[in-house]
Amino acid sequence: MLSAAHDILSHKRASGNQSHVDPDPVPTPHNNSSRFDCNSVSTAAVLLADILPTLVIKLLAPLGLHLLPYSPRVLISGVCASGSFILVAFSHSVWTSLCGVVLASISSGLGEVTFLSLTAFYPRAVISWWSSGTGGAGLLGALSYLGLTQIGLSPQHTLLSMLGIPALLLASYFFLLTSPEPQDPGGEEEAERAARQPLMSSEAPEWKPDARSSLTLQEKWTVFKGLLWYIVPLVLVYFAEYFINQGLFELLFFRNTSLSHAQQYRWYQMLYQAGVFASRSSLRCCRIRFTWALALLQCFNLAFLLVDVWLNFLPSIYFVFLIILYEGLLGGAAYVNTFHNIALETSDEHREFAMATACVSDTLGISLSGVLALPLHDFLCQLS
Repeated sequence: MLSAAHDILSHKRASGNQSHVDPDPVPTPHNNSSRFDCNSVSTAAVLLADILPTLVIKLLAPLGLHLLPYSPRVLISGVCASGSFILVAFSHSVWTSLCGVVLASISSGLGEVTFLSLTAFYPRAVISWWSSGTGGAGLLGALSYLGLTQIGLSPQHTLLSMLGIPALLLASYFFLLTSPEPQDPGGEEEAERAARQPLMSSEAPEWKPDARSSLTLQEKWTVFKGLLWYIVPLVLVYFAEYFINQGLFELLFFRNTSLSHAQQYRWYQMLYQAGVFASRSSLRCCRIRFTWALALLQCFNLAFLLVDVWLNFLPSIYFVFLIILYEGLLGGAAYVNTFHNIALETSDEHREFAMATACVSDTLGISLSGVLALPLHDFLCQLS
């Protein structure tokens, strides 16, 4: 949906009763009335529709989502995903499309908090595979949207071609996923965990699968305070990168290239997701405990590109391509290392709650970035 954001906001009414989003397969004359070739609405509007429902779900999840069994959660997630593709593909207005994006957000938020909670019942190595899978999902989503529209398929048909993905989600959960077995981490991971200072005391009774419902509010507050060391840097990383992605991508517009504005935006999204996938799959090669460093580097990226939007000093779009790839690498590394560190430093009885709580970090940062990116878009577009 974020890859399609520029197309959604360029929504045009076709003749008759059909509605479509211009696939823009070939370069078209740019809007010379504005230096930034602005849409009337910022792509940050799509970001907010894509993230605010997720934020609400993740904020409420630690309070009572465990009362709903996992299978209905996954089923709701799959149905909402399918509905989002259909609604956006057949919409006749921007606002109907945004309602479809909201459905995608519900699917994403409920799915993420559900599967991250499920990791508590499997060996800790599953965190690495989960992170790699989410990175791969972002890359395949952006790459498929870029590739199919590049060869001339309309965004409407591209979205409809994605309807098989929710079906695969449901099939993989109900028929492929194996039941969890008793954990015996051992080996290198156990040694690494023993060398760490725990985030909170682990004097509570031996962990049981239903222990998540027995945590008191005081215990939850203690766990949350211990998580702040990792939550705050991840919030900053995602604030900076999504301020870039949905606030600056559409303003980083180069006229001295054969790519149209819509194509430039799609390439930005694809390269970002490629960086995310590479770094989220790198846990076995590189582990980072001090994720604050990644937050500082990502904030520097934001400051640098913000200055470029204002002064327009980068001579070629290829410099931006490299920066965006690097931005994705930082974001993916922050995500996978944050959850890996939490898995190592929380006791078994607290891990399910900790995972469900920490997954609000990226969503909170993204939400803040969307709120601030909207007025920036309006200001710069009016100024130009």
